[in-house]
Amino acid sequence: MPDKTRIAFLGVDNPHGAGWRELLTNFSDEAEITALVPGFNNGTTSLEERHAHLPRFESVDALIADGDFDAAIVALPNNHAPQAALQLADVGKHILVEKPLAGNAAAAHALVDAVADSGVAFQSGYMWRYDDAANRLRDMIQDNRFGKLISLEMTFVTSDVQRRNPGHYLFDRDISTGGFFNWLACHYLDLLLYVTNQQVTKVTARTGVFGATDCEVEDGGIVIMDLSGGGVATFVGGYWLPRWAGEAHWTLRGTERWVHWDPGRSGTAGVLEIHGPKPQWNAMDEVFSIPPDNTPGYGGMRGAALIRDWLDAIQDGGRPCRNTPQSLVNALTLIDTIYESSASGRQLDTQIPKA
Repeated sequence: MPDKTRIAFLGVDNPHGAGWRELLTNFSDEAEITALVPGFNNGTTSLEERHAHLPRFESVDALIADGDFDAAIVALPNNHAPQAALQLADVGKHILVEKPLAGNAAAAHALVDAVADSGVAFQSGYMWRYDDAANRLRDMIQDNRFGKLISLEMTFVTSDVQRRNPGHYLFDRDISTGGFFNWLACHYLDLLLYVTNQQVTKVTARTGVFGATDCEVEDGGIVIMDLSGGGVATFVGGYWLPRWAGEAHWTLRGTERWVHWDPGRSGTAGVLEIHGPKPQWNAMDEVFSIPPDNTPGYGGMRGAALIRDWLDAIQDGGRPCRNTPQSLVNALTLIDTIYESSASGRQLDTQIPKA
């Protein structure tokens, strides 16, 4: 392999496309973008001048035939990304896919075997698995510091459909299949499986268009999920705020402690407020704060850790990253179950695998 990993970028104008390309500047000594497949009807409105000279290809077939690259970042929409990833895996190219990759689990299933058969390094854009606070929560649960985990509450609310443009492809059912749960709630649903390391065994959901702007896909909803450890998890969220803003927080309660996680606390990269028992004279109370993050690119430190894992996996001959094809399919399966529960008006039994 050359001194630098040569990366093809597929999907220039993806909403996170510029952020991914900026993230790669943290690894300029190890990786470089060497080819583009613009996608999105050959759109290049977000293309940086430093990449304007790169060779462009109209299709994945053309890229594979004539492109000079070792790996690819696939940031195409749901109706094109799964097939592109399969084609790349089949010819031995390492792959990083923007989440969620697909509109449903069925469209992504084949990638599990394709990556295993090819031995390529695979990574997906679920970067919260690389967050310091999220991993401390995971460690607390694995170390039984919560005792029995009773409840886990997740809230994720952000700017509304009108401000995001109802004509955007994210709200086109034919292209994206799903809405808020597919594009944004997926982060926390994937993280739920990772942090708890438990299965989701039952799902009760209500999704729909609750805001004032009509669109073809859901703008949010609420989910109740039974966990295999006997606890319950809830999620509430949507495109519901009348300006560019966001609210995100978790609360975890166990028999031995409870924790509030504020991932977006001003002046920090996240805060854990930890409360526990009073075994002797002093109650167990602690605040764990992550310093501000100035890392350039999508996701900052989290994104950089995700890229680091992928580049190392490439050098290590394709060993698994923290995100795997199966974990990506698990998140999509949970989202599929949420949609099915809402459409049927029933609680559904399921066995969404852990982690």
